Amino acid sequence: QVQLVESGGGLVQPGGFLRLSCAASGSIFSVVRMGWYRQAPGKQRELVAAMSGGGSTNYADSVKGRFTISRDNAKNTVYLQMNSLKPEDTAVYYCNSVVVTTTPVRSLEVWGQGTLVTVSS
Repeated sequence: QVQLVESGGGLVQPGGFLRLSCAASGSIFSVVRMGWYRQAPGKQRELVAAMSGGGSTNYADSVKGRFTISRDNAKNTVYLQMNSLKPEDTAVYYCNSVVVTTTPVRSLEVWGQGTLVTVSS
């Protein structure tokens, strides 16, 4: 079994910042990809940022220049630094990971439980 545990959400004023963390644990042989999605009320879930095992990144156009994804490989943890937050960033943020498990050896996609980010004055 593989689990993702998220932390760092909360209420912040426009222009403020937050950092989300997501730690993967369990029978992990390697991490193929880790990233963040978000879902605002009444909208579909969308990719925010992702990082491959090799370190390449991609971002949604709406967050480029404001959000930064990073990873601590030793801890199987991914971070999302969110700066210059806007009310439209309000959403539940979900951590997502694709890993290769140890026993059995297979590719597995895992989701976190979600953490709420509210940007409001």
